[in-house]
Amino acid sequence: MDIFEIAKGIFEKEARAVLDLVKHLDENFNQAIDLMLNTKGRCIVSGMGKSGHIGAKIAATLASTGTPSFFIHPGEALHGDLGMLAPDDVLIAISNSGETEEILKIIPVVKKRKIPLIVMCGRQNSTLVKQGDVFLNIAIKEEACPLQLAPMSSTTATLAMGDALAAVLMKVRNFKPDDFALFHPGGSLGRKLLTKVKDLMVSTNLPIVHPDTEFNDLVDIMTSGKLGLCVVLENEKLVGIITDGDLRRALKANDKPRFDFKAKEIMSTNPKIVDIDAMASEAEEIMLKHKIKEIIVGKKERVVGIIQLYAIGNV
Repeated sequence: MDIFEIAKGIFEKEARAVLDLVKHLDENFNQAIDLMLNTKGRCIVSGMGKSGHIGAKIAATLASTGTPSFFIHPGEALHGDLGMLAPDDVLIAISNSGETEEILKIIPVVKKRKIPLIVMCGRQNSTLVKQGDVFLNIAIKEEACPLQLAPMSSTTATLAMGDALAAVLMKVRNFKPDDFALFHPGGSLGRKLLTKVKDLMVSTNLPIVHPDTEFNDLVDIMTSGKLGLCVVLENEKLVGIITDGDLRRALKANDKPRFDFKAKEIMSTNPKIVDIDAMASEAEEIMLKHKIKEIIVGKKERVVGIIQLYAIGNV
């Protein structure tokens, strides 16, 4: 038994199932987006069994990306939870066969309350599709399951369709990283996107030197600053930066180490700078792009601090 070949076959079958969805894209997808975008209520997702698990994930993705949404279990819906649906909502019902009994039983109430019904289904002529207002075709050629029993390719295709809806809605709504952060304050990404440079920068005892500062003083100031750099100011204006790497390169530049140079001889001019009110994620992006570990913080052309890459990484 070749385990890797079996796994490879599963990946290929599921990948084909997702790619086949491209062929199913039609005006129904546009209609689904219009309904979800223009509803004054929420996008409710419902499904039974494995489709229910996928539906819960789709609802969670929608909710976290700007489309108010939650999952409702069809079994619980039949015993009171249908009261959670309001006339301004949209219902997305998921059933690969289109004949799931629990789903079909809630449809009359949905229709009576005139709630728009989007159906994700793999059978175009099924009972559920005939009841729906919009049909999103998630039909597959074969399940990845070796026994053709457990839903694998079908659930993957369903999840991909849900992701496509969420992603398109994000684009149409112009959903931005800052919006995402508002819904994810507890996660590392959310904290980074909500944290500003001024929250993390070092602003006291900054290692500041003059262009004419001599080597010995330069080393003392850099060491006491504990940031691995010195900021070079002239008449309170930023003219350069000296890192510990600049110092090492200067000392190795000659056969005999020199200890008589001044700051202006080894400083890097036009250093990178970030505004005090910028997001920490912006500062991180600049540092990663330019392969630096610290960046100067400015406010109205004044140097007010230093922010280090590790400080953002610890958020």
